[in-house]
Amino acid sequence: MSTLTATVEPRPEPAAPSRPRYRVTGRRVLRSEWAKLWSLRSTWITLTLGLSFLLAFGLVAAWQFESGGLNDLDDDFEGATAVDLALFGVPFAQLALGVLGVLVTAGEYSTGMIRSTLAAVPRRLPVLWSKAALYGLVALLVGTVGAFVAFLVGGGILSGTSVAQSLSDAGVARSLLGAGLYLGLIGVISTGLGALLRSVAGGISVLVGVLILAPGLVQLLPGSWRDDISPYLPSTAGESMFALTHDASTLSPRAGLAVFLAWTVLVLAGAAYRLVRGDA
Repeated sequence: MSTLTATVEPRPEPAAPSRPRYRVTGRRVLRSEWAKLWSLRSTWITLTLGLSFLLAFGLVAAWQFESGGLNDLDDDFEGATAVDLALFGVPFAQLALGVLGVLVTAGEYSTGMIRSTLAAVPRRLPVLWSKAALYGLVALLVGTVGAFVAFLVGGGILSGTSVAQSLSDAGVARSLLGAGLYLGLIGVISTGLGALLRSVAGGISVLVGVLILAPGLVQLLPGSWRDDISPYLPSTAGESMFALTHDASTLSPRAGLAVFLAWTVLVLAGAAYRLVRGDA
């Protein structure tokens, strides 16, 4: 009598689902940088300050002019226009927006977070382009909105005065858009400086020195040198982008834009070279 023994083969366990593999694309890098930008409390604070500077200084200048205060304090406002008064806060807003731009890039180096960022994006350059493009766009929107609001509200204050203007007047819309574009490019330059110097303090110091101290130092040079150098400084070329009137000593809006774009490209090129060649 024989006994048949049935052998039961063990069932193969189901293979664990493999994790999806994600490719690094430009859109995903942009989304990552966008999330990082708005996760910082300093972003909200500094953008609010930049917008507040544009509005507050523009409206105070309009009110002082309407009441006659500026004419008594400063002869330069004798020939001021409503656009000049509305954009009175641009030099202050550029510092706030510039400081945040430096923090966007140099802040990651100070915390060491840049190592994680570059590990996720080994090609490196898309990180720089994304940071510069996103923050430049944000600064452009803040600057443009602030310039138009300051002009429209200030226009109500200046209504009936000799400097009253409207958006339909020649050059007004171009000046307001030029101010927004200038602040947007300040944002791009500041992110480039942060990536180039990799130091928050160093980036802010260079930004302040170039935008504020350099024009004052150039004024100490002999007249012939001053006239040849001053129009091509970043701040002076940027101002010509949104100035309503021009003379022989200033650049035209297009020439000013071209010079300011050249400075922007130069800073970004230096930042890109160091990012690719240097260690994180």
